[in-house]
Amino acid sequence: MSRFNAAVPAGEYLADSNVLFYLSDAVTQLLEHKEEYTQFGVIRYFAEYFSSVKNSNHVLFREFNYIKATPHNRASFIRVFWRCFRQIGKGGELLSVLEYRSLLQLLCPDFPVEAVQAAARIVLTDDAVDCLMSFSDFLFAFQLQFYYQEFLDSVLLVYQDLLAGKSPNTVIVPTSSSIEQLPPVAAEENDKEEQQQEEEEEGVEGAMLAECVEALCDRFKHSHPSRSSIAEILQQSDRVSYYSFLMRLAKDESVNQHIGALPSKAELLIDPEMDQELDKLIAQISVSPGSNSSGSAVGLKEVQRKASPRRNLHHRRRMEVESDGSNEETDSSEN
Repeated sequence: MSRFNAAVPAGEYLADSNVLFYLSDAVTQLLEHKEEYTQFGVIRYFAEYFSSVKNSNHVLFREFNYIKATPHNRASFIRVFWRCFRQIGKGGELLSVLEYRSLLQLLCPDFPVEAVQAAARIVLTDDAVDCLMSFSDFLFAFQLQFYYQEFLDSVLLVYQDLLAGKSPNTVIVPTSSSIEQLPPVAAEENDKEEQQQEEEEEGVEGAMLAECVEALCDRFKHSHPSRSSIAEILQQSDRVSYYSFLMRLAKDESVNQHIGALPSKAELLIDPEMDQELDKLIAQISVSPGSNSSGSAVGLKEVQRKASPRRNLHHRRRMEVESDGSNEETDSSEN
């Protein structure tokens, strides 16, 4: 949405762009740590804060409630996660749910395990969450689950209602607030019965689910995958299960492009710019006399000298060496 379009009301633009959210956070951080910013001035602080937001580096080491607060924050975090740990996928390693959670917590210390498990269920079809996953499979599933969490939770409730035999006309389309009010104990008690029913019936009718999801999209406005992608996937088979539907969405390139955080799967592990930075870093370490782990850390810190309002705010320990050996994200976050 263009801010220069006179046809767009100011209130609508501010709501859709989340400008007030970022302004409020910037002021809050400034007031809480104002003594730290007197050394370089308030104007420079705001300039660096919003520059960091624009460049998608503002989510590093922030709390979970912050990184999930806006679509831009979610997409930024997905991209930072990919860029920091791309080397894992390039090396072909398979990791568990807890290992992926550990990686996520390097970037967001209070990242909940439930969010990681939800992504793993898409890859592992809900019944083998303790198995190992490739980086690319987990990454695209995580992107879908994290970016569209509220929408997918509502789709699950609709799907469970259809499994219970309710017609599309009687299915109640839930809102995000109604999801939060659901008693978790009751949901857990019905999990096994619903899973057995899903296995017996092999999912629900694709056309019926498509009708319900279409109504759901109307309520979530833009916070859902494209209607065309949803319709195309649900038309591919007469019956569809919830997790097979999500897996197809996670692999759909148009969904990936709409989020805009990751490259295509074919280019996921290709990043010449990052590889060049890695080669430079390795060269710096190799030519250093008596280079060791501590020497490597010193080399990285030389690159990281600029003061960062975000890093100073939380006094986070610096990441000595990121998993892919690249310091690009750290460098950009310091600007």
